Amino acid sequence: MAKVQIIQKRSIIKRPETQQRTMQALGLGKINKSVEVELTPQIAGMISKVNHLITVKEL
Repeated sequence: MAKVQIIQKRSIIKRPETQQRTMQALGLGKINKSVEVELTPQIAGMISKVNHLITVKEL
């Protein structure tokens, strides 16, 4: 599987609870925090739900 770097670019304040929980599940929570994860179908689904809050780079 490919690895991707996910960087949080926008705040999760005043976002729906499901989006906040998705960001926490990805390991994010603060602006400019980044994580490197394997790009599985589950992660790809989470990325698509919060793509307006993050940026994604392939490694």
